[in-house]
Amino acid sequence: MEDRYLISRVDGDNFDSFINLIKQLAIYEKLAPPDDQAIARLKTDCLSSSPRFEGFIAYIDDLPVGYMIALMTYSSFLARPTLFIEDLFILEAHRKQGIGKVLFDFAKDLAKKRECGRIDWTVLDWNEPAIKFYLKHGGTHLKD
Repeated sequence: MEDRYLISRVDGDNFDSFINLIKQLAIYEKLAPPDDQAIARLKTDCLSSSPRFEGFIAYIDDLPVGYMIALMTYSSFLARPTLFIEDLFILEAHRKQGIGKVLFDFAKDLAKKRECGRIDWTVLDWNEPAIKFYLKHGGTHLKD
């Protein structure tokens, strides 16, 4: 089944799909989506020769159904880089099909290749499905 799934880095060809998915996350979280100026900054910050973050799109059968934004930080106590997941989002109609796990496993593989000491992310406290997802896949809920 996982051969139906593909994770692709955001580039000029799929940037519009990336923005569409970000807008869907804004709807899900009941927030204002990025305006035109923010979209221009996202494009520059993701696609420049020195990107501020990396974007990845998750596909099922060539249909973009989710995305992840990741960036590198650093842990002074571990003295290793940390992969920080800013967003990991799957469209509601495509959840519980395994693509979220594929995208999270992709993040774990990326962190391993980069010799990270850990992966960090935050989840809104009302987002029980996300909290359960991360706990199910080895995450630890830090309350502080």
